[in-house]
Amino acid sequence: MQIINYPHPTLRHKSKVIHRVDAELRDIVREMFSLMYEAKGIGLAANQVDLPLRLFVINSEGDPEEGEELVFINPVISQPEGQAESEEGCLSIPGVSAPVSRPSQIHVEAYNLQGKQFRATLSDIMARVVQHENDHLDGILFTDRVATANKLDLEQTLDELAIEFQSQRDRGDIPDDKQILARLAEFEKRYCAK
Repeated sequence: MQIINYPHPTLRHKSKVIHRVDAELRDIVREMFSLMYEAKGIGLAANQVDLPLRLFVINSEGDPEEGEELVFINPVISQPEGQAESEEGCLSIPGVSAPVSRPSQIHVEAYNLQGKQFRATLSDIMARVVQHENDHLDGILFTDRVATANKLDLEQTLDELAIEFQSQRDRGDIPDDKQILARLAEFEKRYCAK
């Protein structure tokens, strides 16, 4: 498992609701936390590790020795309030950051790995991280939310990432879209079918 980079097609794939949690999914979550810490991140969505599942992990401290490891399965965000702008980056878009405006407070409902539902009202950094990761589950990247005036600053790096992606695909390091979609469908069948 590895963190995939823009413009990998799975980053634009709308994730499916999870109906089954098993030992393999628990292992996936553990590995997601490891990858997130290794990359010095504070959140990581399943799409970012090439999985089509409505799941993300967060530790707002970005350190396994500090903060709390939170797993959000099938999250639903509601009751947005206020507005705040802050700099955002993304482990799947290395070298790119820009100011993004988001609601400053939200309500979230989700399930943990034990299948227990939880609810929370979040503000500040936690509200931002949950919204950022939840966007991933809908195939939305933070760059989609950057104001038009700031998008020009991002273009060169995004173009370089696209060239690198194509180069990896040309070398056979990344499968074609058809193979990727077939693999995603297998995971959806295993975890998302009722």
